[in-house]
Amino acid sequence: MTPNLKHLHPYPFEKLAQLKQGIVPPANKPHIALSMGEPTHATPHLIQEALLTHLHGLANYPTTKGIPELRQAIAGWISRRFRIPADAVNAETQVLPVNGTREALFSFAQCLVDPTKAGPVVIMPNPFYQIYEGAALLAGAEPYYLNTLEDSGYLPDFDSVPDQIWQRCQLIYICSPGNPTGSVIDQAGHEKLLKLAEKYDFVIASDECYTEIYDDENAPPPGLLQTAYNMGNTAFKRCVIFHSLSKRSNAPGLRSGFVAGDAEILKHYFQYRTYHGCAMPLPTQHASIQAWQDERHVIENRRLYREKFAAFIDILGRVSTVSRPPASFYVWLKTPISDTEFAKRLFAEQNITVLPGSYLSRDCDGVDPGLNHVRIALVAPLDECIDAAQRIKYFLNSL
Repeated sequence: MTPNLKHLHPYPFEKLAQLKQGIVPPANKPHIALSMGEPTHATPHLIQEALLTHLHGLANYPTTKGIPELRQAIAGWISRRFRIPADAVNAETQVLPVNGTREALFSFAQCLVDPTKAGPVVIMPNPFYQIYEGAALLAGAEPYYLNTLEDSGYLPDFDSVPDQIWQRCQLIYICSPGNPTGSVIDQAGHEKLLKLAEKYDFVIASDECYTEIYDDENAPPPGLLQTAYNMGNTAFKRCVIFHSLSKRSNAPGLRSGFVAGDAEILKHYFQYRTYHGCAMPLPTQHASIQAWQDERHVIENRRLYREKFAAFIDILGRVSTVSRPPASFYVWLKTPISDTEFAKRLFAEQNITVLPGSYLSRDCDGVDPGLNHVRIALVAPLDECIDAAQRIKYFLNSL
């Protein structure tokens, strides 16, 4: 076994299961699950129909690169969504389909990190999606945790990173909109990071799987390729973005996403993926084409989340300082007691499951930004979110 396995931390939901073990919640209150970011809105019929129509494709091996029609649909979506010219993204050399962003975010580090160079570092936000950390550790790199705190709007402060860390950095993960805070890196933030990447020669892996769930229909979150293109980096050097249909199209079980960006990096990542054996099944590819070409279901999806946020925050805002994030479907709630005790007692007394913030973070320089927060995923139906808000309000008043 690789010795790096010993460095892995238990996964957040494994720790959550242990926290809840032995607790018997009140039977007269139906369980409401708000811990996992698993969409429960209906998967659009156009995706289901395309999947069923192309089931004959199961008789064929898919290619790692995917069919040209899928890559073209993705390239077209990128240009429309991020307002760059239609020919800005080359579907042949700058797009690869992946089986959801999770496997791609992990495998990308395995391909990119060079452990033979002294002290390789992978930078990531803190709190973070734990795949970033696991990917760095198993690639033989040292994770560097970049605290995202309330004072900075829960955004990474790139100026706080020491020069010696930038010099050793080979890869940085950013997540915008952020998980768990919903914060959005603006164009100026992207520009600063792109200049640092050029100066220190590292790669930016931009996890953008929440970009399509946002509050203001007239202000969609910017993407890394969008900023790079506007800066004149039309080849997207050192930039790779990660997108998924899981949140955008309520299709987490489809396991469909893409990576796009720097053609030279993707040439090597394609070679890696060919050996890795992670080609997307043909029926999934055809279903994905339909999803990327349709925006109506995405607009409706955002409307449903706005409705839930409005109701949830209206109730909880009377007893807490909860705020509505600009994007994502998470509420990053401060707790008046420790986050683990809050989550444990909320389950025991109200039969609601939320995720302790400290399960998503690490202590860095004496600061653990996840402490005394819980992540609440507003993925349940509207009536359940309203019920949950009322129960959490009652619980907060009881503390």
